[in-house]
Amino acid sequence: MSNVLSSLKVVVRPEIAPKPPVLGKRMKMLDKLEMQLEMAECDVAGKPFEAFREKTVKDPETGERRTIRRKYNVRPWYYDCDGHYFLEIRVSGKVIELEKGKPTIDVGDQAKLPDTIKLIIDAVEKGELDEFILKAAKFPTKKAKAGAEAKSEAKSDTPAKVTTK
Repeated sequence: MSNVLSSLKVVVRPEIAPKPPVLGKRMKMLDKLEMQLEMAECDVAGKPFEAFREKTVKDPETGERRTIRRKYNVRPWYYDCDGHYFLEIRVSGKVIELEKGKPTIDVGDQAKLPDTIKLIIDAVEKGELDEFILKAAKFPTKKAKAGAEAKSEAKSDTPAKVTTK
């Protein structure tokens, strides 16, 4: 080994533990809650709310790639019922139940909506909703789908019993 390389400290590669999947889901939930907070603040202030996504497109004439902002619709997780506001927390498009059979949070006045969403953001940051996030976001794995398909094929292959009287 040369003098330059011998001056380096060489070690075995350390094992890097993978991050738990709940962290990614938690970050996604926080992004959506921030969007809901911004929407609620605009509603309280009486301002219009617009959400944008950045998309890279290729110009057909020049072939040059450029980034454009596209407007998209965001549905609120809260709703008004005779001046009384309610909020539902959603994961993967599904409403989660914070208590058995009770998926809706009673907010009350519209002015309290941003504070309630901030409270939920704090709970997500502290990991208090992790079990709900994981439970609601579970999708069937390839193995489970294959097992379900095999069961349905087995049922269709067996002839139906015919009884005569």
